Amino acid sequence: MAVKIKLKRLGKIRSPHYRIVVADSRTRRDGRAIEEIGKYHPTYNPSVMEVDAERVAYWLGVGAQPTEPVLAILKKTGDWQKYKGEPAPAPLLQAAEKAARPSFEAFGGEDEGKGEAITQKKKAEKKDEAAAESASTEA
Repeated sequence: MAVKIKLKRLGKIRSPHYRIVVADSRTRRDGRAIEEIGKYHPTYNPSVMEVDAERVAYWLGVGAQPTEPVLAILKKTGDWQKYKGEPAPAPLLQAAEKAARPSFEAFGGEDEGKGEAITQKKKAEKKDEAAAESASTEA
């Protein structure tokens, strides 16, 4: 039985999430797996790659073959280099924290608050005129 380390797709139509699994090479992509050994979320910024290094080393040691996408993930996490005895890659980049936007007061803005609208409402004018006419006719 040939064993592969491959991706199992989860998630909605346009938001894929993957599990890194060990499965028989003859099973379908989202079929039954022997063991789940990691996660991969490509839509996050930066993408999340969590791999159980101990289990990956075991499965590679017993002859499991990674697929091309999984091999790329293992090279980024450094597990493939550890298995081959090569030097470790540079650490993965972490997302920089977004700086908070400066507030209105930070720019020295002052709110003078005039208290009245620039343009007057037409409905208010009509009501005032109607009230004035009714007052003049009553008197």
